Amino acid sequence: MGLPSVPHLRAVSFIVFLCIYLMTILGNLIILSAIGSDSRLHKPMYFFLANLSCLEMCYTSVTVPNILSNIIRKDNSISFGGCMCQVYLFTLCATSECILLAVMAYDRYVAICIPLRYKAIMCHTLCYQLAVASWTAGLVNSTIHGLSMFFLPFCHYKIDRLYCEVQPLLELSCSDVYVNKILITMSALVFGVGFMTFIFICYVFIVGAIIRIPSLAGRAKSFSTCGSHITVVSLYYGALVFMYCRPSSRDSNRIDSGISSIYCMAIPVLNPVIYSLRNKEVKLSVRNLVRSRMQFST
Repeated sequence: MGLPSVPHLRAVSFIVFLCIYLMTILGNLIILSAIGSDSRLHKPMYFFLANLSCLEMCYTSVTVPNILSNIIRKDNSISFGGCMCQVYLFTLCATSECILLAVMAYDRYVAICIPLRYKAIMCHTLCYQLAVASWTAGLVNSTIHGLSMFFLPFCHYKIDRLYCEVQPLLELSCSDVYVNKILITMSALVFGVGFMTFIFICYVFIVGAIIRIPSLAGRAKSFSTCGSHITVVSLYYGALVFMYCRPSSRDSNRIDSGISSIYCMAIPVLNPVIYSLRNKEVKLSVRNLVRSRMQFST
């Protein structure tokens, strides 16, 4: 029920969502190509950025194609299986992103606070283990929530969202959802509050280490390596905190629909822009990649 019913607004919505989807896929593919083709970017920080780009493409691919299909068909319905699939994959992406952002914060902590041991600590083995752990935890958490949702009986079938996710679906069930709410609370505490606190603690140590750097140029260089990550974390967790921690009102469903669209569509399309504009190495690599492709085409 998140899509507008007015025909001309639906047409505008189609153009907007299509542009968002194409920009997200193209932007993240450029980031992946730049990291893969430039040996200077074969570092832990960019390895995790590549994982984040893959995750962002999955995020939008779970939701936007179905939205575009609904607009074209002039039908806002989704099958039960399709809805459960969205719940599963959306939860997987949200969980994995929380962990991956925390992993990236830890990488910056080691690089700035323990620079002499950086290569020894952030070795290839640990990087692969952390990436696999992020995706595996997402799979486990989404499986738990997906199975608990799949067997619920539903009395209502109108969802005030652009796509299916756990929280609004629970409001449609005609059975006791106490266990489901407990699972959501535990998930929010571990993957939301827990990893957000971990990121905050990492940056407390990072800021302390940067302040102790004697030269202004050294402080600026150290902070510039964290700027993109701080921006992404602020956008992602800011949307989540605003959505789940604000008091409810008559327009809660409409506001929640807008906020959920931010972290599943707006943030994925902004991430490549943020990292390419604020990171000199990525910016240079993207520029070289585009230049080489233009020369090849001519």
